[in-house]
Amino acid sequence: MKKYNDLIKYKSAKKSILTLGTFDGVHLGHSEILKKLVSQAKKKNLESIVLTFFPHPRMVLQKDSDIKLLNTIEEKAELLEKVGIKNLIIHPFSQEFSRLTAEEFVKNILVDQLNIAKIIIGYDHRFGRNRTANIDDLIEFGKTYNFEVEQISAEEVNDITISSTKIRNALLDGDIELANNFLSYKYFLSGKVEKGSQIGRTINFPTANISVQEDYKLIPKEGVYIVSAIIDGENINGMMNIGNKPTVKGEKLSLEVHFFNFDKNLYDKNLTISFLKRIRDEQKFDSIDELKNQLEKDRDFSLNYFKNKGE
Repeated sequence: MKKYNDLIKYKSAKKSILTLGTFDGVHLGHSEILKKLVSQAKKKNLESIVLTFFPHPRMVLQKDSDIKLLNTIEEKAELLEKVGIKNLIIHPFSQEFSRLTAEEFVKNILVDQLNIAKIIIGYDHRFGRNRTANIDDLIEFGKTYNFEVEQISAEEVNDITISSTKIRNALLDGDIELANNFLSYKYFLSGKVEKGSQIGRTINFPTANISVQEDYKLIPKEGVYIVSAIIDGENINGMMNIGNKPTVKGEKLSLEVHFFNFDKNLYDKNLTISFLKRIRDEQKFDSIDELKNQLEKDRDFSLNYFKNKGE
């Protein structure tokens, strides 16, 4: 898949079929639309394009917005590539861009820049300055500029909205298994391993401290989770604590993973952690020994989970 971080960088004489949206999570609700896009692109010999924007429009137009996203840009690209999308355009969203009229957006971008033959879009999609144009306007533009418009049904659009909301709520509630069902893959986050306090090493529970650079990435509810990661091509199982480490008077949110049967230096490595199940809330213990005892129980529970799953 080719990835472009600006509309003007896309160049192709070949006609395209395009859909646009946030596609956050690239979850089950999106799958039919993306399959349709890929299938029609092959059948009609068109370039398949997903057009999305970053920052998220709400981050720009609503300055007080604290929206958290299921995917970083890199994660979204990885998921869309797996679906079979050939071109991903992530255009910088700005106040200036938001002031394009509907016809400027259609003529200058969709037609002249992206050379579209067809667009697949939600029945309720609104676009152009102040979001004044709707699907009917787009169909009229299609007649003027010779491209086809296919509407995504209300049912499909609702599926996307409902799924996205349920996924976010499930993650914030710590219900990883429900979130994973809606995603159709394991929720994951990526970050660099940084040096921590190293207290875990003193009680035989060394941890990798994961630093997630993107502050807009949704972090699941605080607590202890069963997780896995691919390290040097090998699947490694473990457990992660998300929280402030109250037993050792931690002052900020940290993400610490203890990997089972693993003893390699991970500092400065970028790891992707997949969430499988939440075990419990984060707790404050009266002593380090009590913390160690609980971690041993968490480890036993986790190993039993993998044993039952045959992993």
